[in-house]
Amino acid sequence: MHISSEYISIGGNRNPAAADWDGDSKFLAFGADNSIALWDPSDSGFRGVRSLLNGHTDTVNAVRFFQTGSRDVSILISGSADNSIRIWRGQYPEFDLVKTISEHKSPVTRIATLPGFDIFATGASDGTVKIWKLVHDADFSNVDVELVQTITLTPRHFPLAIALAALDDSFIILAVAGTRSTISIFTSIDTQFELAATLTGHEGWIRALDFTRETSDPNSDLLLASASQDKYIRLWRVHRGEELPAASAALNDPSLGVLGKSLSNKAHRFATASAKYSITFEALLLGHEDWIYTASWRHRNGKLQLLSTSEDNSLAFWESDPSSGVWVCITRLGEISAQKGSTTATGSAGGFWIGLWSPDGNSVVSLGRTGSWRRWTYSADQDMWQQQVAVTGHVREVKGICWSTTGSYLLSTGSDQTTRLFAQWKHDNQTSWHEFSRPQIHGYDLNCIDAITDSQFISGADEKLLRVFDEPKGVADILNNLCGIASKSNSALPDAANIPVLGLSNKAIQAIDDPTNAPESNDTEEGDQDPIDPSSVIRKSTLEITHPPFEDHLARHLLWPETEKLYGHGYEISAVSTSPDGSVVATACRASSIDHAVIRLYDTKEWLEVKPALKAHSLTVTDLQFSRDGRFLLSVGRDRQWVVWERNEGVWERRWCNPKGHSRMILGCSWTGAEGVFLTAGRDKSVKVWRVEGEEVVCVKSVTVGAAVTAVQCNFWTGKGRLVFAFGTEGGETGIARVEGEGWEDMEIVMVGEKMRPGRAVNRVAWRPGGSEEEGWELAVVDRNALYFDYILKYR
Repeated sequence: MHISSEYISIGGNRNPAAADWDGDSKFLAFGADNSIALWDPSDSGFRGVRSLLNGHTDTVNAVRFFQTGSRDVSILISGSADNSIRIWRGQYPEFDLVKTISEHKSPVTRIATLPGFDIFATGASDGTVKIWKLVHDADFSNVDVELVQTITLTPRHFPLAIALAALDDSFIILAVAGTRSTISIFTSIDTQFELAATLTGHEGWIRALDFTRETSDPNSDLLLASASQDKYIRLWRVHRGEELPAASAALNDPSLGVLGKSLSNKAHRFATASAKYSITFEALLLGHEDWIYTASWRHRNGKLQLLSTSEDNSLAFWESDPSSGVWVCITRLGEISAQKGSTTATGSAGGFWIGLWSPDGNSVVSLGRTGSWRRWTYSADQDMWQQQVAVTGHVREVKGICWSTTGSYLLSTGSDQTTRLFAQWKHDNQTSWHEFSRPQIHGYDLNCIDAITDSQFISGADEKLLRVFDEPKGVADILNNLCGIASKSNSALPDAANIPVLGLSNKAIQAIDDPTNAPESNDTEEGDQDPIDPSSVIRKSTLEITHPPFEDHLARHLLWPETEKLYGHGYEISAVSTSPDGSVVATACRASSIDHAVIRLYDTKEWLEVKPALKAHSLTVTDLQFSRDGRFLLSVGRDRQWVVWERNEGVWERRWCNPKGHSRMILGCSWTGAEGVFLTAGRDKSVKVWRVEGEEVVCVKSVTVGAAVTAVQCNFWTGKGRLVFAFGTEGGETGIARVEGEGWEDMEIVMVGEKMRPGRAVNRVAWRPGGSEEEGWELAVVDRNALYFDYILKYR
């Protein structure tokens, strides 16, 4: 068997330090739950995330490249909530773990490196900053780490921002800030750092620090930018010499109003063995309306610019005015809106958490609360920043996954309360996977999903009911134009959908023509018409795109209208399955008694419940699947039993059952392509193959796996004489088993390589309909992460 990774979709961690862009090899690394995702934003093939680095056992909080000066090898340093620091070495996209450090006693929050010096600093929630020396040879084939110093912050607080800079060839300055409103400045003396100054002025926690030289001259002054939750950015000047620098023009800026009276230009003096220095306040940057998370410098086209990202859903570019010296915002990107909703202080979790410059300074990326990246590239011809295609992914555990009935696209749903649609973009004689629609943005965690037709699906959530969604014309046209997926939508369906205020149901809306510049009609009758509610319509131009949709489109304009609700269950929905012909839907909910552990059936024509409900299980039904001909329904549950139900003249009856099918709870089931043969997978670390023989069902094969088996599915489409099924385990392993002929003795099992497997337990696996011996078959795997990753494997 040949198995390769086709596509990875994963959301980024909402931590300002959890991403970095390598200046040597031009790729980006970001924390994604307990993994590190590697992505090249400049890839013309739009492959997206290429690989994941697994090793951490908890959320990755900090990622930082150690600049090697070579494109042949990159060194990556990561810090996690598991209290460890890990050193990775490799060349994009292949990396290996070379060192694990466990000196910190609490989650690592920040990492800072300094180009040209073999040191780096780490901060943690234990209230300490540790200074490390990276010991390596010329080609970094051997890498080791030595602890140089531990700085205990007093009074004790958590370091949320660390920055390093070289004062000269021998001395280094270190700035540390966090859950206090002050900045601590340390300088190195004989390889040890000592406190040199404490900068005051901010009125909230400080989230970002960054040093830069004012000009390209290595002897020019250092500038330090500090960004805070008080919505302001402060600039500080580190000047060499006994005399103080000229007073900043910012102190006389009339736009500061009363703030100008409280801005102090007190000089903080310190000295090294070679020179004396002073630190003075330089400028106050006003413009953001909420907490500021990142601030980073870049010299672009001979000018010094500062990039900042904020909770107010914007990125800002700051530059000093040549004539007055006042720092002003020259460009703002993101979501500019007067209706921002609640602020961070009142519970909002929006905004941009990460902002990064590309190595050449002509691109920037930002990560928002949805876990999706946004990317802008500067166009010199148009003198503006243009948004580009980036990567997206879930940010909580994914519970359900399914392919459309023809396999044209993939649907996933999970605890981040969204349902997402992935498809292949066909462009320039190549294809790449992208998220093309976000059909459902909900207020409850979503647990399961299944396709009814190629343009309709059903999902179940913690709200105890199921919802049915139909594909709108706008999404159908996008999939047709960009993916070559022929539209089968009903012509009576609406153009798009939106979510009403304080509502959970997606309502249909219409698309209208864009306004023209033609003069208004003098017709009195037309002039008396009521104005159109802007929330009930969408401009047709909004749905006319020539590329995969950006995050703002996905979050607002590509919802699916809800057409039905199915009631009946008393607890959170746990499983749903649709018959192959789409005529019947079977559902189940979480239960601790036989009265609630029933399976309810619904007719998809009238959307009425088919009674009576099916009673057999005593605990939660974990999985359901109809046989290929729709005659049988297989159910498994936490009560360790499987049940096969048969339909006779429209009435469903229990045909076979095994109360002790596994020794522990059964978590997955699947019918095979062979008649009367099905699979069950359980926490007893086994996959069992069952076959109907006359009036009995016997176990013909039991496959023992090294961990609890959490998911299983058979590939119906592999042809005659062959059975292929995939399974996932609680340890994050994915296996593919193959049996030739009708015998069960010779079974070949191949486990997916460690570098291609999820970081946590596999939740669901799903084979894509279609495929062939020549083209191979595709398998989607979702992992039971606090964060999600959607894996499409190519198997031949």
